[in-house]
Amino acid sequence: MLKDITIGQYFPGNSPIHRMDSRVKLVLTIAYIVLLFMADNIYGLLIGIAFTLLMYTISRIPPVMMLKSLKPIIPIILITSALNLFFIRSGEVLVKWKFITITREGVDTAVFMTVRIICLIVGTSLLTYTTSPIDLTDALERLLSPLKKLRVPVHELAMMMTIALRFIPTLIEETDKIMAAQKARGAQMETGSIMKRAKALVPVLIPLFVSSFRRAEELALAMECRCYHGGEGRTRMKQLKTSAVDYIAIAVMAVFIAGVVVVNHLTKGA
Repeated sequence: MLKDITIGQYFPGNSPIHRMDSRVKLVLTIAYIVLLFMADNIYGLLIGIAFTLLMYTISRIPPVMMLKSLKPIIPIILITSALNLFFIRSGEVLVKWKFITITREGVDTAVFMTVRIICLIVGTSLLTYTTSPIDLTDALERLLSPLKKLRVPVHELAMMMTIALRFIPTLIEETDKIMAAQKARGAQMETGSIMKRAKALVPVLIPLFVSSFRRAEELALAMECRCYHGGEGRTRMKQLKTSAVDYIAIAVMAVFIAGVVVVNHLTKGA
């Protein structure tokens, strides 16, 4: 099951979104998040869903990747839906049984928040699906470069963030291997009470921490052997450049944001 988690993975391709400037993709991802939080009704979220489906179609990322990106947050989605469904008491009462009260406003809010979270995770996952870690590091460093005047170590921060993101698939794969090895030795991780399952994870967590520190040490040694001393004076073989595709993407995002603003205004007027 852990192998199905795709957070932080990069899928090489030659689609227009893959060829976009990574700085533009990062800014548009932030704009996409703003779009989702600007939408104050389900019709605005439908515009966000349409934009997400359009981007996945253009990027040629398999639709199954959208489902895999949701696996890690299924508990969060369920908890959020339950909290909104059972704790919002205003509005027309639909179901009332003992201490359980479900109202129409609670149902609407639960559906709205669930759709927003799903769009948020699926849409932002497209950034790592279509952007290599190196390009993402360069984009972060370029966008944060004004902070260098405040003596903020921008290059080091961007490098740490990208390495952390890049190591997520590696750690997931390592966890899967350790769990398989423990199961082969007779460990029971999927049966018993919650406490027994929690105790069964201890033989997994300790080797995982040891492996993580070992990989970090190997990475630090490899960077030191290659004379890495931070971003001072470093050059790049490939320079980030915007193209017509980037400007078209910006225009499309502006149209969708304008659509959300119009929908919000019309629904409030109604």
